Amino acid sequence: MEILKVEDLCKVYGKGENEVHALDHVSFSVEKGEFVAIIGPSGSGKSTLLHILGGVDKPTSGKVWMDGKDVYAQNDEQLAIFRRRQVGLIYQFYNLIPVLDVKENITLPVLMDGREVNKERLEELIKLLKLEGRENHLPNQLSGGQQQRVSIGRALMNAPAVMLADEPTGNLDSKNSREIIELLKMSNEKYDQTLIVITHDENIALQADRIIAVEDGRITRDEVIRR
Repeated sequence: MEILKVEDLCKVYGKGENEVHALDHVSFSVEKGEFVAIIGPSGSGKSTLLHILGGVDKPTSGKVWMDGKDVYAQNDEQLAIFRRRQVGLIYQFYNLIPVLDVKENITLPVLMDGREVNKERLEELIKLLKLEGRENHLPNQLSGGQQQRVSIGRALMNAPAVMLADEPTGNLDSKNSREIIELLKMSNEKYDQTLIVITHDENIALQADRIIAVEDGRITRDEVIRR
C-alpha cells in the first residue's frame, strides 16, 4: 500500500543569476512500512526534500500526497495539524524544549493538539527507548544519545504515517549511533512504521530496504536492496 507519493517536485530559491534549483523534478513513491535511506553529498537537496515531505517547507511546484491526501492543498492551519499528526520529525540536534522534562517533550505533539495523552503508549515508548528512571529529567541532564531517544519518542507518540529523520546519528558517537539506528529499525518493524532517513553514513543506508541517491536536486539512483 502506497503511503507517500511525490510527483514532479521542484524547489527554487532566489531569482535571476542567484536562482538555485534545490529540487529539480523529483518523483517517487514509498510503500507503507518501508525503510528508505536518502543519500547524497552536502547541498544535493536531500534535506530540502525531507522538509517538504514533512510540511516544514513548501515546494515551488509539484505535488506531495501523504496517506492519500494532497499535503499542499491544505491551508496553514490544516498543514500545522498535518505536521503534528501525520509526520514524526527527528533532527540531528534533537530540538527538545529545554524547560520540559522527558515525558513533557515526548507528549508535546499530543498536548499541542489539545488531545489526551495515551498513557499506555507513553509507558511503552519509555520502555522501548530505555528511558525508565529519567522521565522527569530535563534535556540538559541527559546524554546526547538519551536526548535523541526522547526526540524519537516525540516523533512516535502520535503514531504518524511517516517518520522522517535528518542525519539522526550525525551528532553521536559510534555506539550511540548504532543504538539509535536499531531503535528506528525496531519502530519500523514493531509498529510497521514507514521510515525515511537522510544519512551520509553508508553503513546506515545499507540497513534500509531501499536507497535513493540525490545529486544536484535530482534522483540519480533508486534501488531496492531488500524486500
